[in-house]
Amino acid sequence: MKTLIIEDEYPAAERLEKMIHKADADIQIIGVLDSIAAAGNWFSVNPLPDLIFSDIQLSDGLSFQIFELFSVKAPIIFTTSYDEYAIKAFKVKSIDYLLKPIKQQELEDALAKFKEMQNVFSPSDYALRIESLLDNLHTSGKKYKNRFLVKQHDQLIPIAQEEIAYFLTANEMVCLIRKDGRQFLVDYTLEELDKLLDPQHFFRLNRQFIASLSSITRIHTYFNGKLKLELKPEASQEVLVSREKAQLFKDWMES
Repeated sequence: MKTLIIEDEYPAAERLEKMIHKADADIQIIGVLDSIAAAGNWFSVNPLPDLIFSDIQLSDGLSFQIFELFSVKAPIIFTTSYDEYAIKAFKVKSIDYLLKPIKQQELEDALAKFKEMQNVFSPSDYALRIESLLDNLHTSGKKYKNRFLVKQHDQLIPIAQEEIAYFLTANEMVCLIRKDGRQFLVDYTLEELDKLLDPQHFFRLNRQFIASLSSITRIHTYFNGKLKLELKPEASQEVLVSREKAQLFKDWMES
């Protein structure tokens, strides 16, 4: 297994190398990078490793910037002294995080988790997890839209977030479906709504639906790793979650 280390403190990087080899002598360390700039140069000319150990706070910024610039379809175990960053990484279950000073048993547990997940997740799954992490960081502390003003005949009606079951797009129009089944057109695309809605309560299921947590009544396994959902009120069309998004959806349901 080929592993890359991104760490700007030489003693910490050297210690991590020794701990990795102690955990598994067959792991090959193919590089140790000490900055965002060095990592950028490395990723532009080298194939992806099987696993990345990355410190979060580097000398020239946060390592998340690396993964914004490059499509890194490889699992990452974050290492950090800063618990606030570690918690964010852990919440989206990127793979794992190790809080410094790293303990040998915790490192071995993280490697065991990685090996177990190798049998479940594809490179695309890992890329989605990193994308989810970056979205989480960008929106941390952001204020989301709590209500929508919709038009009905000659009236404007406010609808609170708690009243919304889901949003549905059809015939190039987007409908807000209230929990009581009433439908209203809104002047937003699903892409815009995806950024305006609180991700703790809403999830972009596919190209047609954004659903609230409370609207999902049943989840069925479907062929090719997809999920089939039942919503309340009942949707006018089949609601599927792709295989690529299925694990992220399940993580969201559990978070």
